[in-house]
Amino acid sequence: MFDLPLAFLVTAVLLVLSILSSKLADRFGFPALLMFLVIGMLAGSDGPGGIQFDSAAAANMVGTVALAFILFAGGLDTNWESIRPVLTRGILMATVGVALSAFFMGLFIHFVLGFSLQDGLLLGSIVSSTDAAAVFAVLRSRRVSLKDHLRAFLELESGSNDPMAIFLTLGILQIMARDTLSWGELLPRFAMQITMGVVAGFIIGKGAAWVMNRIRLDYEGLYPLWGVSIVLLTYGVVEKLGGNGFLAVYLCGLILGNGDFIYKRSLIRFHDSVGWLMQIIMFLVLGLLVFPSHLPAVAWEGLLCSAFLMFVARPVSLFLTLIGSKFSIQERILSAWTGLRGAVPIVLATFPLLMGHPKSEEIFNVVFFIVLTSVLLQGKTLMPLARFLKVDKPLVLRARYPLEFDKTENDVRSETREFEILPSADVVGEPLENLGLPKDALVLLVRRDNQFLVPRGHTVLQPYDTLLVLGEKEALLQTRKILLKTHASEE
Repeated sequence: MFDLPLAFLVTAVLLVLSILSSKLADRFGFPALLMFLVIGMLAGSDGPGGIQFDSAAAANMVGTVALAFILFAGGLDTNWESIRPVLTRGILMATVGVALSAFFMGLFIHFVLGFSLQDGLLLGSIVSSTDAAAVFAVLRSRRVSLKDHLRAFLELESGSNDPMAIFLTLGILQIMARDTLSWGELLPRFAMQITMGVVAGFIIGKGAAWVMNRIRLDYEGLYPLWGVSIVLLTYGVVEKLGGNGFLAVYLCGLILGNGDFIYKRSLIRFHDSVGWLMQIIMFLVLGLLVFPSHLPAVAWEGLLCSAFLMFVARPVSLFLTLIGSKFSIQERILSAWTGLRGAVPIVLATFPLLMGHPKSEEIFNVVFFIVLTSVLLQGKTLMPLARFLKVDKPLVLRARYPLEFDKTENDVRSETREFEILPSADVVGEPLENLGLPKDALVLLVRRDNQFLVPRGHTVLQPYDTLLVLGEKEALLQTRKILLKTHASEE
């Protein structure tokens, strides 16, 4: 008989351990996702937890749902203005670069490891996409970042290369299942999937923002659930129509995140939490699915594949894709090394298991081994390499204010904006009451040396003060001109 209280207890313990392990991951510079995976392995049938779990179908379903929400959260958090300058190169790397990487891996696995060409291409396709969450978890853990255009390029490429890897993997499996099917038939289908995903993601994203600003729900807590329904609706509709649901979900989140609608801050915060929950659940389930005792048998194959992927397939495909770009050689080297594998390859490795492919278990274990070695080696050396190549910069953390403002249905047009007072500004040394700020602009707080002051009319501004101002766009523009005005600008 199923013991429901015990299931609750085990689930709670695994979640608590995963959350606490993120601190350990930060201390040693590993992505927290690796810790979630290890906890799942320890809780599995081969570990002290002894939980029996071998359902590839359940793992695949959990992985698919989780990826949809993770991609949506990633889209919400992506700044369009930052990725626009690198849009062309990012898309090329997310499509052509992924295909080249899969092709090179397939040839290596075929000629060196003795797999059939189709099995080699299948394995190469499964591990061809990178994991944005793993990459930037490493950056945040070391309190450093990358130069703006380099970070934007890697963010865009990592967040949008999953559809190509999914298409290649499922395409090869379909060709294996139906000998009469060819790439000539699959390529038009892929073009249709991508086109439908882009169009649907854009339309649903715009439509969702429009509806959010016009519906009047009686309970504020229902607004974040609107985001959940958008994820499910977008993925379900697009997949049913034959499009790429993952790409559509990512673009829908991107459109919403760069749009303007009520309760936006609450929605983004909610889906950030949901994204983390989905990552924890997905990696725990995938950790339960693997048998650590089977990994030593594929250790040699896994090490060879991982080394070729990190040192040959990824760098060659990236350098070919970036021919003629403005990226420096140092930035290209770091981009080539920033190819951490994460959840998507392991989820894709469950598809051969579902189809009963003869080498499915070996492929799954090799993929798992590649992910582990990629996270361990690249995760630990990424930031030392960035510092050595001089492409890093300090991570600027946004200040956490003791109050927050979110748009509601009663005040759609107002927003908050931060203004830093430069030493050369005319307002330095002046009290707030003498600045002549617009009546519709309200100074909520003044941040000074990481402390917050309640503004008064007699509060005198000092260099590097940061003002949190509430108002409509026109009032904020006038406020900006006043606060940033200098004698030099007048001349």
